[in-house]
Amino acid sequence: MQQPGRAAEIKAIGIGKSFGSFRALDDLTLDIGRGEFLTLLGPSGSGKTTFLMILAGFVQPTDGRLYSDGVDITERPAEQRAAGMVFQGYALFPHMSVEANIAFPLKVRKKSSAEIKRRVGEMIERVGLKGHEKKLPSQLSGGQQQRVALARALAYDPPILLMDEPLSALDKKLREEIQAEIRRIHRETGVTILYVTHDQDEALHLSDRIALFREGRIEQIGTGEDLYLRPASEFVASFIGNSNFLPAEHLETINGSATIRLADGSVVSGVRIDQDFSHGQKTRLMVRPEAFRLRPGPATAGLAVEFVDTAFFGERRRVIARTAAGQEIDVRPTSDMAEAQEGIASSRQQIFFDPAAAFLFPA
Repeated sequence: MQQPGRAAEIKAIGIGKSFGSFRALDDLTLDIGRGEFLTLLGPSGSGKTTFLMILAGFVQPTDGRLYSDGVDITERPAEQRAAGMVFQGYALFPHMSVEANIAFPLKVRKKSSAEIKRRVGEMIERVGLKGHEKKLPSQLSGGQQQRVALARALAYDPPILLMDEPLSALDKKLREEIQAEIRRIHRETGVTILYVTHDQDEALHLSDRIALFREGRIEQIGTGEDLYLRPASEFVASFIGNSNFLPAEHLETINGSATIRLADGSVVSGVRIDQDFSHGQKTRLMVRPEAFRLRPGPATAGLAVEFVDTAFFGERRRVIARTAAGQEIDVRPTSDMAEAQEGIASSRQQIFFDPAAAFLFPA
């Protein structure tokens, strides 16, 4: 097991990166805790991989400074940063066996033969590749190749592990299997992990914290619960989880609780807000699909709908409903299947939600 204090603490201060006239990163400041699993999440082109490459030393920032354990490493070359790297394409040596691939970074660091043999054996055991030591990468499945890449990156006990979309080429079952391996390895070693993905489910499953990137900046950083339950903007609310956005007009706010009018004319009170809206301002009310109910409860608001379609997802049904204003919304009630099917059978009725669990954003 890795010793306490082995993992790195990283500080990025005012990091910017320009490629010609394109600004890939803009004034990015971020603290990464020792032993933390931080995921950089965002759409393509949002800057997350550029930031990872700056951390690795493969790309130099245009502005700002980067520190590791209080030491300025902004201009330190990649080979002196000792970061482990795992890429989407595995980057294995095709002519080398599994054990030779894993041993390579140890040989580069001139470790003894005994140390190399011991570490390779440990890594093969850790990633579940016992019996595959002599195979070439071409003789392995995609999931096995990714395990080799992970073992090679961890073999020399790096203080930080950088992972760039490492599982995107795998199918769902393999992806979940390797996710479990990564979580276990992080738990056992305490290595600091920076993980890049555009898959929100992967980010929610793996991370201690998530930094959501948008156009070269961090839109919000926090735990998965922070981003899902307390989104700082409409972009966060729409990117994390599934969302419905209903056009609304702000009427008044009293003690942080807003009253709004929806497009069908119904008035909803009790929407909690943390920003100022003017009377009559056009807004958008966000309600998560699972927040809808088919029966009224305490302090719920009703919405007249017509059920359009339904699909079975095992633990719940997904319903497409059309509001009186003609907007189709996603409804995933947590009520039992019989109740859901009974409600869906009637073509037009009301669905219900708790206004305090909804979010209001400027239009």
